[in-house]
Amino acid sequence: MVSDLCPVYCQDHTHTPFDPRHLATVQIDCCVSSPDQGGPQHDWLSESPPFSGKMAASSRPHIRPAHLSPNPAASQWFLIILLLTLVILPSSETCGEPPRVENMKPTGNVKPSYDVGERVNYTCNPGYLYRPPKPKFVTCGQNQQWSQIAKDTCYKKSCRRQDDIPNGVVNLINGSYEFGNQIEFVCHDGFHLIGARILHCQLTGSDVHWSNSPPHCEKIVCAPPPDIANGTHNAVGREVFEYLSVVTYHCHKASGPDEFSLVGESQLHCAGSGKWSSDPPQCKVVKCPQPGLLNGRQTSGFGKKFYYKAQVTFECNQGFYLHGNSLITCDENNAWQPSIPRCLKRQSLFVAKSRPLCTTHDTRQTVRPSDVIPSRGTSQISTVSLNACPCAELPHFGVVLGYVITLIITVSELQ
Repeated sequence: MVSDLCPVYCQDHTHTPFDPRHLATVQIDCCVSSPDQGGPQHDWLSESPPFSGKMAASSRPHIRPAHLSPNPAASQWFLIILLLTLVILPSSETCGEPPRVENMKPTGNVKPSYDVGERVNYTCNPGYLYRPPKPKFVTCGQNQQWSQIAKDTCYKKSCRRQDDIPNGVVNLINGSYEFGNQIEFVCHDGFHLIGARILHCQLTGSDVHWSNSPPHCEKIVCAPPPDIANGTHNAVGREVFEYLSVVTYHCHKASGPDEFSLVGESQLHCAGSGKWSSDPPQCKVVKCPQPGLLNGRQTSGFGKKFYYKAQVTFECNQGFYLHGNSLITCDENNAWQPSIPRCLKRQSLFVAKSRPLCTTHDTRQTVRPSDVIPSRGTSQISTVSLNACPCAELPHFGVVLGYVITLIITVSELQ
């Protein structure tokens, strides 16, 4: 190497041909001129001081400098900078970090760059298995690009297959038993599930297992239904009631003048998980007041007493219409639902507007000065003539039409 600014030249002892595609390692000895000579005498750096060593060098031909500078300190700094530059700067013919692949990861430590021809091996992630004979490595090519690797080289492991359980079935929620999927257990009618309904295929260490043990299905049974006041059911003394078993309630006879009414559902069935289909009914006295309708009459449901769920119907007299519901029922609160209706008087579609007939005549009236504003220059009493009815008017056409329509409606109702 030659430099007019740096008084250093080196001697190559390797005599090895240099390949421009790669950095070569050569044995060199460097020397500087003697500071007190200034002539052709030299001191080799490999001897004193000991700068001999291996270093990377380019393939440029060695050129001995024409003259040497008498500055050994500058020569030493140049060598240090040269060595650091050759070590730090990478070759342009390299590949970057290996590609990231789903379900796989590179083995060993990942370097920032790789030389052409270098290979990186991969291993499957936990929960996945290798699919031979697909390659599990990539290679840095001449174009500084990594070779391709298939994404399905590693595939998901599967948990142990689960069969249907007694009195129940298993459903594949995600379509398979693969790692990360779920299954669901469902019992048949009349049975309920004991255990986990959903199981997950999950990773445990380096293998996959189900998150829980399979559940089981037990037969549904109910405890005896509750007892009620003033009544009972038809299965007294029975201890176990299977799924869909039915009991019927009834009320006792009352000791007073009014009977007990069964309020609620008279029949209950064992619905599942030890529960009955509804709350038990009640036995109590329910009596509504005697219904009455002004300008109308009752048409059904006659009786002296009206107990729970008693029903009556109404209609209005002629010339009246019903406002409300014609059918009402006695509810558990001793009241009619909906409330008793009313009969309102029917109105004509048109209201006749009478106008008295009149004759034309003059009516003279004396007007006092205080009643009118007098004209300028006069204060005389004035007499005005008022026409009380301008003309004799006939009945209006709309009035006649209203009478006719009302008559037609009345005749049709009578028929």
